[in-house]
Amino acid sequence: MSRWWGAAAGRLRTAVSNPRSLYLSSSPPAAAYHTIQAISREFTGSKVSARDRAQGRIPAVVFDQQILTGGKMNGRSVSRKRLLTTERKQIQAILKSVEPEFICSTTFPLQIRAGSGSSVLLESGTVLPLKIHRDEATGKVLNLVFAWADEGSELKVDVPLVFKGEDVCPGLKKGGYLNRIRPSLKFLCPAEHIPSKIEVDVSNLDIGDRILMHDVEVHPSLKLLSKNETMPVCKIVAAKLERAESGEV
Repeated sequence: MSRWWGAAAGRLRTAVSNPRSLYLSSSPPAAAYHTIQAISREFTGSKVSARDRAQGRIPAVVFDQQILTGGKMNGRSVSRKRLLTTERKQIQAILKSVEPEFICSTTFPLQIRAGSGSSVLLESGTVLPLKIHRDEATGKVLNLVFAWADEGSELKVDVPLVFKGEDVCPGLKKGGYLNRIRPSLKFLCPAEHIPSKIEVDVSNLDIGDRILMHDVEVHPSLKLLSKNETMPVCKIVAAKLERAESGEV
């Protein structure tokens, strides 16, 4: 058992030591990340979850995102909801390999096995983390919630914005300030094109310039979920104006 999970952690370390960047404007292929290994669980409840955690496992659930949103199920049965447990050490290693703000916009391969250390594969697929519940006092992961991210399906994803080009931005060189108005944007994304982050280039902005939601460049298959696409995501403001605005609080 320990050797099986130890080998899994070793493969993860090999994957994340690759010098290629893990964080691109679109999600890397699933193979770039370690496959999450899980086993099925039949029972729920606080006592069962406490026992799993005591054994070094983290309770998890995976289902269609449409169950939460009330949307169309894309022809799949609700019965594909799976109650699972995952190995704490593997999850911790994965969380260390991906920056926190990118976790819920990064897809991972998932394998569900018959039991701890079993070679019997019950089911596999691709999942997107929706929630990571942590203990407020210790920060330890308590529960995981995933959505199936099968090819051909669509998911609503809050994609983090990463601003680049600040070092050459004319407005900033003049003493201006980059006001990051939106840290993320929500898109309806095909599962195979979910971006882990979206880069916003501010290298040509002068004082007073702004970038609007519809100006952000993304894969053409992504649909921005906003009622007002003319809202700004960032703006270069004069330093004096920024100080004045701060003083009004």
